Amino acid sequence: MNVLMTGSSGFVGKHLRRILSQKHYIRSFSLLEGSLDSLELNGINAVVHLAALVHQMKGATWEEYYRVNVLYPLELARKAKESGVNRFVFLSSVKVYGEHSEAPFTEESLCHPEDDYGRSKLLAEMELRKLQDESFSIRIIRVPLVYGAGVKGNMIQLLKLVDRWSILPFGCINNRRSMVYIENLCGWIERVLESDEEGIFLVADPQPLSTSELVEHMATSLDKRCYNLCIPMMKPILKCLKPKIYKRLFCNMEIDIRESRKRLNYQVPFNAEDGILNMVEWYQKND
Repeated sequence: MNVLMTGSSGFVGKHLRRILSQKHYIRSFSLLEGSLDSLELNGINAVVHLAALVHQMKGATWEEYYRVNVLYPLELARKAKESGVNRFVFLSSVKVYGEHSEAPFTEESLCHPEDDYGRSKLLAEMELRKLQDESFSIRIIRVPLVYGAGVKGNMIQLLKLVDRWSILPFGCINNRRSMVYIENLCGWIERVLESDEEGIFLVADPQPLSTSELVEHMATSLDKRCYNLCIPMMKPILKCLKPKIYKRLFCNMEIDIRESRKRLNYQVPFNAEDGILNMVEWYQKND
């Protein structure tokens, strides 16, 4: 296929372009550098929209999230539909559900986003699905935390912590959090792009990890001994003083990928140990 991809210079985009270009012709487009008015889509079969405004350390207004995460993909999808493009793949987030789960989320679970990023992604999903008809297919991929070679943010900060300290306070945390290794995610996106299936897809590695397990896998991949201590008082203190950090460390955020895997007939190729080892090897070469 001839595929137009936005966000190809980002973490996910760089990996996805490498994989998709083995089978498809990929054309990149930046909403920051180009104008939708001048964008020519003749001959394009599909659009993969990765570009987004994610969580900003310095904060961002709702207007900014709405402009980048709702208006841009909606305008791009409308233009794609008018130009005869067949399918539109939109990278969304499990943040549309909220920040934690009592039971694993499914495609049918109710959405209760708790921040502007999650709200903007859910609104974009709703508006995009209104454009779908027999000739224009909308495929929405809800993605959890992504990790792998080149990752930034909280995941790489935790890895640095494990690398630099032999005693850590993350023992006895038995939560369940879904994540996805970047190579697995690219495989999921490729299947969504090529499949005849449409609608909402949940993607993740086969097994969720607890915070304790994640730290242990990192230490093993770093080939170092790490003492992961149980500190009972840390949980109530963080819950009171740092509720966002508390949710990331102690709460469940699990999604059920069985239905999406069945619809796409996709066998996830890598397990968490493979992905974490690859991330650690990249980190050791680039730190």
